[in-house]
Amino acid sequence: MSRTIAVADIGGTHARFALAEIDAGRVLKLHDPVTLKTAEYASFQTAWQDFATQGGGGDLPRELGMAFAGPVGGELLKLTNNPWVIRPALMSEKLGVERHVIVNDFGAVAHAVAELGEHDFIHLWGPDTALPAHGITTVVGPGTGLGVAALLRRDGNAEVIETEGGHIDFAPLDGLEDRILVHLRKSFRRVSVERLTCGSGLVNIHTALAAIEGQPVIPRDDKALWAAALDGSDSLAAAALDRFCLILGAVAGDLALAHGANAVVIAGGLGLRLRDHLPRSGFETRFVAKGRFERRMEAMPVKLITHPQPGLLGAAAAFAKAYP
Repeated sequence: MSRTIAVADIGGTHARFALAEIDAGRVLKLHDPVTLKTAEYASFQTAWQDFATQGGGGDLPRELGMAFAGPVGGELLKLTNNPWVIRPALMSEKLGVERHVIVNDFGAVAHAVAELGEHDFIHLWGPDTALPAHGITTVVGPGTGLGVAALLRRDGNAEVIETEGGHIDFAPLDGLEDRILVHLRKSFRRVSVERLTCGSGLVNIHTALAAIEGQPVIPRDDKALWAAALDGSDSLAAAALDRFCLILGAVAGDLALAHGANAVVIAGGLGLRLRDHLPRSGFETRFVAKGRFERRMEAMPVKLITHPQPGLLGAAAAFAKAYP
């Protein structure tokens, strides 16, 4: 018999909540989400209470599936890009939750990939075939940070491998990227790929290019810079976006090789915003350019997930699998 659970997708910028119907280890329905800005709430508990109010003021389910933007496990969970902390041992006391499952945010996206059908993906490159029923699919995507997970399908089963692959070292591939790295080292002790392939990564690349070319940097927030880059109204911002896509392609290819993957899914809060730009960018060239492994890279289908709430769906799927 189906039952209703609560689900949450907690990121560095937004906290999303919803109710979900599950049965026999599957997600039957995801209800309309409530999206809150994490900066406007002191803690997860206060955001949870607001969700209860916005959801009609009734009691929330006593089962919770959560996607969390940071490492999970241990007594204290800290968001990578936000000051919130969550203590799983206090879930029952603070939230009235009897059972919960917490997965890494991109682990949740990988759970969603396993749950979704082909109509929930856009084909980008490689063979225009369904995601393989056997082997590893690398799931990677830029948002507030750079999320990375692996989905292992074998013998009709799907297992999610959560990773912090977005924090591997950035490796320049040409002279300009050498100079970008030198510039970023002035601000960061260690330059990870996330520093260049997330929402603020465009700002970092843009600032570096301005310094390299001796141009003044016009102060503006991330949102304004992304808008100018995508509509082409600012030539330097557009150049930064081109470089962003090149680097993202190289990183996605490296991760696929490291995972031994036979397919790649692009996700993340910026994934859908880039759906029209990625096919026209240098992403594919960098993704494939892996020396002796170019043929393997060319044989990988690369797809973009289009489901509007993969984190919430994946959190529900993870809970349904743990407590069918």
